[in-house]
This record gives sequence, C-alpha cells and structure tokens, in this order.
Amino acid sequence: MKLHELRPAEGTKKRRKRVGRGIAAGQGKTAGRGTKGQRARSGGSLPPYFEGGQLPLVRKLPFVRGVGFRDPWRVHFKPVNVERLNGFRRGSVVTPEKLAEAGIIKRPDELVVILGRGELKKALTVKAHRFSAGARAKIEAAGGTVEELPWQRGGRRTR
Repeated sequence: MKLHELRPAEGTKKRRKRVGRGIAAGQGKTAGRGTKGQRARSGGSLPPYFEGGQLPLVRKLPFVRGVGFRDPWRVHFKPVNVERLNGFRRGSVVTPEKLAEAGIIKRPDELVVILGRGELKKALTVKAHRFSAGARAKIEAAGGTVEELPWQRGGRRTR
C-alpha cells in the first residue's frame, strides 16, 4: 500500500448537499429556506434560544417557581420518628406494612426513614429502608434490632 492509495472507509465521507443550483437539483430556487423572512435571507441566522423577541425560557428559568423545579429523580422517604413506635407491642416486628395498618404512614409500599426524635421504651425489631444514626442508636439502646430493607432508585415515588 502506498500513500496515494489511501482512501477513507466506504460510507464515512458524505458529500455536502449543493443547494440553490437550479430546478433539476431538487433544491433550487428557495433552497429549502421557505419564502421570505429573516431566516430566508443571507446572514439571517438566529441564536437557538431566540423566541421572536419574547423573553427566552433560558432567561426566565431563574425566576420560575413550582412544578418546573421539582427534581424528577428525587426519592421521597416517609419520615417516622422513634417516639411513634411506642404504640407497638414489646418484641413485635415493625415493617412498613405494620406502619400503614397503624395509620402512621398512608401506604405500605412507601419508602420509610426512621428518625431519632423522642424516646423508645420497648425492644422492637424495626425494618425500614433507611435509619438516621440517632434512631439506630435509640432502637438498639432499648434492646431492639434494626434491619434495612432494600430499595431501588426509580421504584415507587410518593409525589
């Protein structure tokens, strides 16, 4: 193989479309630019965010509030404080299903985080998706055990 024999691989180089070269070419006369208007003229390009003089969305965004700024990937945990667990019998197993039955959370398929406000007076086995360090310490100090349930980002979201 010699230097003058080198060629790019078949199909990697594409010829540019020659527009505005007569009727037979298929892109003659207006050359795909439509008729009249700023974008039909030479040099008539606009920035991609231009919205006809209206304040562009990218300039409005810092001032927009509400739904537009909700993170679609945020995972919502239902908080349950340690003091709420005193309603269960000593030695019972507390799961999200049991919390829903007791009316502490609304649905059994919600992700639950146990937080450390209040005191726990009973030894319980608590199963939840997440625990704060304080809650974990208080449950274990009362003679109970802590078990983290598996959960997946992208599963059930509560909002």
